[in-house]
Amino acid sequence: MTPEEYCAKKTAQSGSSFYYSFLFLDKNKREAITALYAFCREVDDIVDGASDEYIARSKLSWWAREIEKMWAGTPQHPVTLALQRFIEPYKLEQKYFQLIIDGMLMDLERQNYETMDQLTQYCYRSASAVGVLSANIFGYSHPSTLMYAEKLGLALQLTNILRDINEDLTRGRIYIPLEELEKVKIARPDLRHSVGTVAFDNLVANQVDIAQSLFDSAHDNLHTDDRQSQKAGLIMSAIYRKLLEKIASKPSRSFAKRQTLTPIHKLWIAWRIWSNP
Repeated sequence: MTPEEYCAKKTAQSGSSFYYSFLFLDKNKREAITALYAFCREVDDIVDGASDEYIARSKLSWWAREIEKMWAGTPQHPVTLALQRFIEPYKLEQKYFQLIIDGMLMDLERQNYETMDQLTQYCYRSASAVGVLSANIFGYSHPSTLMYAEKLGLALQLTNILRDINEDLTRGRIYIPLEELEKVKIARPDLRHSVGTVAFDNLVANQVDIAQSLFDSAHDNLHTDDRQSQKAGLIMSAIYRKLLEKIASKPSRSFAKRQTLTPIHKLWIAWRIWSNP
């Protein structure tokens, strides 16, 4: 199996909506973004499957060293072997890969956040850093487009948090900050028991508003000249905004069952965005 085949398999196995944003890219960009996403899956899977914090930290440390080896020209893993040839053409910066790993370390260090600022720091590392690397792969000519990528990463991650409240609770994590819970008078230990109440619906509505504002702000920062090159990100934005609407329409249902869009719906959204000048 070639490094490229390994990355494609890793990406396909995740069943992520990101797949649909990659479909219309040219071969080089598609292989580059697939390798980047495979890296994200590798480090994220370490944390999600962690039964021993020491082992998880050791694995993340290995990946940090592997990223250093990639920049030194001596990578060993199929993902870094695939990524290495894209560093120079797409001006990928090493610090963003380390930020992604730092985000995963935060998952090992804390299960709760007190403020929105703290959560934003986590989202910047785990998602905005990915957004910036992605923007470099897609191509841009205006600096404001990097701000678009950062804010889009935050919006996508907040949507994931809303989609995965129940799943995260089973892992002992509550990403929604305490200050947001306090606004609707829900105590952390009572979050699961609040499902179906007006307070829970209000909590979700507030978080949806924050995510929607970030999507709006992201789009405001995307320069018109870069819209064509950044269409893969716009596809992700459109898919996730539709998912956000589905979550907002009935929060208790979203808690009981992880909300998704059908493959044909996601493909239709991708085609619509890509074919729109």
